[in-house]
Amino acid sequence: MKTSAYGWRSHYTLLVLLFVYTMSFIDRQIMGILIQPIKEEFQVSDTAMGLLSGLTFALFYGVLAIPFGRYADRANRRNFVAYCCAAWSAMTALCGMATGYWSLALARVGVAVGEAGGTAPSLSMIADHYPPEQRGRAMGVYWLGPQLGILFGLTLGGWIAQHHGWRAAFLWMAAPGILAALMLRYTSVEPRRGMWDGEAPPVSGPVESLGVIVRSLWASKVFMRIGLAGLLMGFTGYGIGIWTPSFLVRSHGMSLQGAGAVMGLLGGTAAALGALLGGWLCDTLAKRDPRWRIGVPLLGCLLSLPTGLGFYLMPAGDVWHLGSLAMPAAVGWYLLFGVTAVWWVAPVYAVLSELIAPHRRATALSIFSLGLTMVGGGLGPLLVGLLSDALTPWMGTEALRMSLAITTGSCFALGIAAFAWAIKAYADERRS
Repeated sequence: MKTSAYGWRSHYTLLVLLFVYTMSFIDRQIMGILIQPIKEEFQVSDTAMGLLSGLTFALFYGVLAIPFGRYADRANRRNFVAYCCAAWSAMTALCGMATGYWSLALARVGVAVGEAGGTAPSLSMIADHYPPEQRGRAMGVYWLGPQLGILFGLTLGGWIAQHHGWRAAFLWMAAPGILAALMLRYTSVEPRRGMWDGEAPPVSGPVESLGVIVRSLWASKVFMRIGLAGLLMGFTGYGIGIWTPSFLVRSHGMSLQGAGAVMGLLGGTAAALGALLGGWLCDTLAKRDPRWRIGVPLLGCLLSLPTGLGFYLMPAGDVWHLGSLAMPAAVGWYLLFGVTAVWWVAPVYAVLSELIAPHRRATALSIFSLGLTMVGGGLGPLLVGLLSDALTPWMGTEALRMSLAITTGSCFALGIAAFAWAIKAYADERRS
């Protein structure tokens, strides 16, 4: 029975990488809960905030992800991720010192530059710590990062912003990232490359050209089809993460603290459960039929489409209470949506780690992340903001509600088709 590469040290390293990724996502997504006060202080439009929270970040993140991934394929990944974590945490602190829209934009660029070196090398490390049959669960643990980031970042970020202002939220969230960087650098394990995949080419050998890697990925039907599905999921996911707190404030009359509790405490918990469940279902069902590695994301999209639309389209009015906090009844749909909407993530990265050779894994995952971030993170929040502004003359404060419903429904419907299209290609590529 195969076990993790370095015993308990593999599990410890996985948890430290989870901590690093959680801080990455907190620093990335905290803009979601702070959009409203920043918009009001700087007197800018929804489109401008969508540009700041989406395209500005994604452009620099995406451009640097590939060269950083190529470097990580030949360098010590642990050290590189640790240095990047320290850098993006420092830039998050500078966001709290911004004096205007453009100084905040420059600080967000710095966050993006640091975070460009985080995810792909971390996923490459995890693939070398665990054998293929355990990677779904290991990836599921790592992909708790966004959910924990939402849980702690938006819940605490909303509370801090409510009581101490939005600048304090950035400053307070920077410190744990420095701690995460130190823990990764000095206490975790850099695994041997290709541990479970045969002998990888030596790190000191000739550098494989980027063109060779890109042509190989382009020729892979499963990579291209999963990539399309990932673009759609990233597009709607980033839009939801950035704009849902503002939707709760505008359409349901919630406070920043209340919206942060919904997105963080409730939504983050539901999504964390979903991330673990998706990884477990992937590994368990794939023992019967490997096609379930893509079937699980397809099932998640099928379940998420009606619940996501239910959340955004349910009218304001009815409430239920969580302690002293009044919750819109629509939040019930959001909890169901949160559990299944993340089922695609761990299985997709487990599939990609299986199909991509170890010596090019960080580069290939960076290329995948480039599309996910540029299209999803860059255009998702921006399109939601543009559509909201366009609908405002007719719908007023309900324009954001309709914008989110349109983008969420469309992307999940197309995602269902894309994952279904990828299943046969995956089965064929495994047999070849």
